[in-house]
Amino acid sequence: MKPMNAFSVAMLGASLAATPAIAQKAYGPGASDTEIKVGNIMPYSGPASSYGLIGKTEQAFFNMINEQGGINGRKINFVSYDDGYSPPKTVEQARKLVESDNVLIVFNPLGTPPNTAIQKYLNQNKVPQLFVATGATKWNDPKNFPWTMGWQPNYQNEGTIYAQYILKNKPNAKIAIIYQNDDYGKDYLKGFMDGLGDKLKPVITLNYEVADPTIDSQMARLAASGADTFFNITTPKFAAMAIKKAAELNWRPMHFLNNVSASVGAVLKPAGFENAQGVISTGYLKDPTDPQWANDEGFKKWSAFVDKYMPGANKIDANLVYGYTVAQGLAHVLKQCGDNLTRENVMKQAASIKDLKLDMLLPGIMVNTSATDFAPIQQEQLQVFKGDRWELFGEIYDAGAKTN
Repeated sequence: MKPMNAFSVAMLGASLAATPAIAQKAYGPGASDTEIKVGNIMPYSGPASSYGLIGKTEQAFFNMINEQGGINGRKINFVSYDDGYSPPKTVEQARKLVESDNVLIVFNPLGTPPNTAIQKYLNQNKVPQLFVATGATKWNDPKNFPWTMGWQPNYQNEGTIYAQYILKNKPNAKIAIIYQNDDYGKDYLKGFMDGLGDKLKPVITLNYEVADPTIDSQMARLAASGADTFFNITTPKFAAMAIKKAAELNWRPMHFLNNVSASVGAVLKPAGFENAQGVISTGYLKDPTDPQWANDEGFKKWSAFVDKYMPGANKIDANLVYGYTVAQGLAHVLKQCGDNLTRENVMKQAASIKDLKLDMLLPGIMVNTSATDFAPIQQEQLQVFKGDRWELFGEIYDAGAKTN
């Protein structure tokens, strides 16, 4: 062999030095060359069990992703546990995911009280609590909780939208309110009351516990109050009860229903379409019952996904849309991570989303985040229930612009 000259040695050294940088990979718990382990907690049982379909949809979405080759060549291992919407159980399941299953992230755990119960634990352990399935305002607090990020529009801003609509269109309204007695219900209530300011005061405000069997007595008191406007801050099971009971009592106020219970399949159909006419809510996702989306490319992709990966699923259930959309959001983040699948980089990429369009977001609504803004979706549009579907009306409301 001929000895190398100085130039050849220098070039060889440079190429060897460059090789590790090009092929450099970084993995946190739950990540490898072949797998990304994603943890999840859902109420597959208990009073909020209708939301369990979200977890099932996410599993189906990741099945589709895996069949297509995974994300950057890695398959998603989706580990989802039931907490029954019980915060102590949520804590137990979160510890299992982190300490036994060694997941990379805890993705889209559902409910305000359950997420509140695990927020400090996950932040202390620097585990992403990513795209939580609750619109409580407090999830957008990157300074104090840099490992927790929300997903959907926040409850306070939504409450403000309804209040402003009432002040403009029914300034002398006699308002009745029912709310779930926890952080979720109180967050909506605060936004609504802040929106009313000193211009209107409700004539009656009642609450209920998530473990209550019915809200019939509360509905009777609300109907007897003489109120002509009703803000219904309830989760799906109780929302259906409220709509049905109001009709039984022949109480027909202007009815505002929080978005978390706007599912046609999970709420309005069980309540009876005839009882839900004229109910007003907000939307940020395409309603699968709305024929205007029939030729929409995003809708067609979602519909084909349900047909193939969730055969027999009830397409009018909005939880199918929510689960698909948030899973699509996570897929984007993980793809952006490339070969740096550390928990730190997951949060960095999640906080760097710019004008992301997803298949089932309403036109004009996009996902945006930054290092100081952990509220991915901040736009909504009012909608009214007519016939067997929601009809959008008015302009897109930019909730983010109204904050503070």
